[in-house]
Formats: sequence, C-alpha cells, structure tokens
Amino acid sequence: MEKDKIIKLNKSFEAFAYIEDDIEYWMARELQELLGYSDWRNFLNIIEKAKDSCKTNKEPVLDHFVDVNNMVPIGSGAVREQSDIMLTRYACYLIAQNGDPKKEQIAFAQSYFAIQTRKQELLEERIQLNERLQAREKLAAAETELSRNIFERGVDNKGFASIRSKGDWALFGGNSTSDMKRKLGISVNRPLADFLPTITITAKQLATEITNFNVKKDDLLGEKKITEEHIKNNKDIRTLLGKSDIIPEDLPIEEDIKKLERNVKNSNKEIPKNKLKGK
Repeated sequence: MEKDKIIKLNKSFEAFAYIEDDIEYWMARELQELLGYSDWRNFLNIIEKAKDSCKTNKEPVLDHFVDVNNMVPIGSGAVREQSDIMLTRYACYLIAQNGDPKKEQIAFAQSYFAIQTRKQELLEERIQLNERLQAREKLAAAETELSRNIFERGVDNKGFASIRSKGDWALFGGNSTSDMKRKLGISVNRPLADFLPTITITAKQLATEITNFNVKKDDLLGEKKITEEHIKNNKDIRTLLGKSDIIPEDLPIEEDIKKLERNVKNSNKEIPKNKLKGK
C-alpha cells in the first residue's frame, strides 16, 4: 500500500473515533464506509461473524457491540430513525479480522486495530504495574518507620526481624516469613514482599501502619509488647481479608518487583504517543 494511502487511512480511522467518559468507540455505519463496504446488510454479516469471534474468545458481546438508534436527516428538515452499533476498539479489531483481506481498507484496519488494542493492553498493564510498585514503596516506608520506632524503644535489629516475621506468621495463617519463602520458592536473601500480589502487600502495609500508630499512641516499650501489637494487627487484617474469601498464603507468587520496575520503563517506551481524537 502506498505511503500516502496509509497516512490518509490512519487519519480517517482516528478522525472517526469517539471518546466519551474516557470510553473510545466507533459507529458501525461510519466504519462500514471506512472499510469499503457499500451495502449495510453485507456489513452486518461481517459484524455477526465478529460477534461469534467475541463469544469464542469468551468476551461479553454486549460489552463491545451496543445497538443504538440515531435520528438522521432525509431532506427538507425531516428525519428518520436509523439503527447503528457502537463498537469498541476490540469489536473493530474483530470486524477487521473477519473482513475481506483483499480490500486495502481491511488490510490496513487489521494492523491498525491490532496496534491500538495492544496499546490499550500496555496501558492497563502499566497501571497494574504502577499500583504494585506504589504499594511496595508504601510498605517499605511503613517498615522503615516501624524500625525507627522500635529502635527508640529498646529493640535491636534482631528484634525487628523477629517482630516482622511474627507479623507475617499472623497474616499468613501460621506461616512465618521463612515458611512463606520456602512455600513460594523465593531465595532466602530476597524480601518476601517483592514477590507478593498487590493485595497482600497492601495488607502488610496497613497492619504495619496500625502498629506504628499504636506504638506511638500507647508508648509501647520492648520487643514483647510491640510483637503482641503487631501480631494482633496482622490477625485483624487477615480476618478482614477472610471475609472476602482471600487467603494470603494461598495467593500465587507474583513477578519479581525488580523485574517489574524494568517492565514499567520498557512499557513506557512501547506505548505510542499519538492519541485518538474524538469526533
């Protein structure tokens, strides 16, 4: 395909994208023209095939194909109702995949929507990665504050490690930090939290924040009292998670947080800079 045609088609697909409440969509009758289909009924056949592909991929069809009715002018100020379909990017991708690849517009759309779909996936992945990184940073800050608080109250490094491990014992249903590392196959030299899911990292952070608050509020002194406080808070958090059927020690291991940091940097480079324009 000639470069000028590619540029023209790219601008056309971008120009016909709507954005409403941060939701991006295309209208089927406009997409019909963009893809070079002159007959609406023939294009509906392609849409039905796309819906079947959506079902096969176990995606809710109604999340991607939404029937609507628009009022369109028919001359002399008169209007009539016309059926149409709101399509997500994924729906457009499926329509292109089920279209005639001999059509230049279809061949372009297959690449265009594949790229746009990947772009959305990368954005969602980046959000999840950033959430986990932020949770890990908050936990590290809470644990740093805890270490400072307890050192001021007569507890040494060994005592701090013991308090933290017994907190894990309470949170993970009788599994200490070492137990969880063995269970998940984590090196003894690596922090357990670097391999935990966001929900568990956040749980540890909340329990630690409560311990910090109560240690200062009640002026708790010595390893024994602080350990009891930290165990209680972790048990309380475990009970709260249990009400939502979340069992911390049964959750699968996550990707190494250090590797995660590299993935975030790489995903920033992968995501295209151009944005679709609402019509």
